[in-house]
Amino acid sequence: MGKAIAIFFGFSALIIVAGSFAAPSTVSAGKHGCSPAYGVDPCTTASVK
Repeated sequence: MGKAIAIFFGFSALIIVAGSFAAPSTVSAGKHGCSPAYGVDPCTTASVK
């Protein structure tokens, strides 16, 4: 049981590290001053000019 838990946490850490390397190349990173939160993109709303 302990071996399965260790494998699970190791795989989870690998996914987090891979995501941190992929994050700078996402669409939201290309827009300066706009970072989407809670599924809302502030650059596409009418209140932001």
